[in-house]
Amino acid sequence: MKVMIVTSSPNLEGLTAACGNMAKAGAEAVGAEAVIVNLNRLKIGHCKACGNGWGPCRSKHECQVQDDFQSVHASMADMDAFIIITPVYWGDMSESAKAFSDRMRRCEALKEKSFLEGKPVIAVAAAGGTGNGVISTLTNLERLLMQVRANKFDLIGITQKNREYKLDTIHEATRAMVCFLL
Repeated sequence: MKVMIVTSSPNLEGLTAACGNMAKAGAEAVGAEAVIVNLNRLKIGHCKACGNGWGPCRSKHECQVQDDFQSVHASMADMDAFIIITPVYWGDMSESAKAFSDRMRRCEALKEKSFLEGKPVIAVAAAGGTGNGVISTLTNLERLLMQVRANKFDLIGITQKNREYKLDTIHEATRAMVCFLL
């Protein structure tokens, strides 16, 4: 059982990182192999809307922009479940999460069998400041999951105010998701 945890914050000691670590601990607690991919430590550029708006992402389900996206995208095929964790920036996903999700959506949405199709996903919006923007961020994450035909296991909003019990929630949701697959 393999779980990919995608985080997208430059702050390696912040709320998003804490969420990723709790998800990893939850997966490993029930015997899953968990890998954390921090998008901010990779070079993943924005979608270029190649050609007439669709490059090989539409027909070959591959992005022609050469960077770290290709290796992360390819490794998704071997995963059984996913956790996507983004900080809330301006009521939306972080820039690195948007860049990754835009390119993944273009490669996966029209594919006959998406790498995420039917696989359970937990999406987490981590608001470190005011706590505002969690709902709009989760809405955008939910839209992404629908477009790639993933199985929404849970959508979790976390703020500095509810940090303590929501970190436990992320741990337990991850455990439950892995157990659901076993």
